[in-house]
Amino acid sequence: MIQAPPDPMADSALDPATFPIPAAGALVAKRRAEWRPGAALADVPHGEIFAAGSEAAGAALALAFALDHMRARRSDPVADVPDERMWLWVQDREALRRTGRPYRPGLPQGLRHRLIHVAAKSPEDALFALEEGLRCRDLAFVIGEIAGNPRALDFTVSRRLTLAAERHGVPLWLVRIDAARDLSSARMRWQAASAPSIRPRWNPQAPGTPAWRAELFRARRHPPGEWVLRDEGALAVRPNADGADESGVIRAERALA
Repeated sequence: MIQAPPDPMADSALDPATFPIPAAGALVAKRRAEWRPGAALADVPHGEIFAAGSEAAGAALALAFALDHMRARRSDPVADVPDERMWLWVQDREALRRTGRPYRPGLPQGLRHRLIHVAAKSPEDALFALEEGLRCRDLAFVIGEIAGNPRALDFTVSRRLTLAAERHGVPLWLVRIDAARDLSSARMRWQAASAPSIRPRWNPQAPGTPAWRAELFRARRHPPGEWVLRDEGALAVRPNADGADESGVIRAERALA
C-alpha cells in the first residue's frame, strides 16, 4: 500500500501565524472608519461626484451631502440665530447646456432664498468663481458643475480648491458631468447614478423619495464602498428586507434617517 506524502499546507492552514485571523478590534475599527450619513467629518469637505449629464443625480446628491454636513456639524452654542448664510452654485456653459439651470422651487425650502447662481462662460471662469467663493466665509457651502475633462481642471487647480476650502472653512462639492476619473486632490470622490425609489406606502403610483446609487471609490479617511442612499428629510442608507443594503453587505442599524 502506497502512502500519500503529507500535505505541507494541511498544518499551515490552521496556523494563525501563516494565515492570521483579523482581531475583533481591527474589524470594529474598520467598521467605524466606514463612511456613513450624519457623521461629522474631521476635515472641511472637498468632494467630487461623477455623474451622467442625462440625469440630475450629481447635483441632487451634492445638495444632499451639503445638507447632511450642515446637520452633522456642531452648532455654535452662543449663536442667537441659526446658520442662514448664502450658498453658491457655479456652472460652466457646457454643464448648463446638459443639466439646465437650478429650479429654485425644487430646491429644499430652507435653501431657496439663499442661492447665488453663477453661469460661467468657460471652465476657467467657473474654476475662478469656485475658488473665489471658497475664500468667502459668508457662504455656507459651494457646489460646482463642470462638464467633461477640461485642461483647466488639472491636479494643481484641484489642489488649490482643496487648500482654499480647508483654509477658509467652506465646503465644496464639485460635480463632474460626463467626465472620466482623473487626478484630483479631492478628499472624497464618488460615482453617482439614480436608483429606483421605494414605493410610497399609501399610494404606490406616486413619486417616491429621491434615491442614488453612490460608490465611494477614493477617500482620505474612509475605505471604499457602495451604498444606495435616499433622502427622507435626512440622508440615509436604504436597507433591504433582510437587513442588507443594496450593495449586498449586511449592516445593522445602517438607516440613520
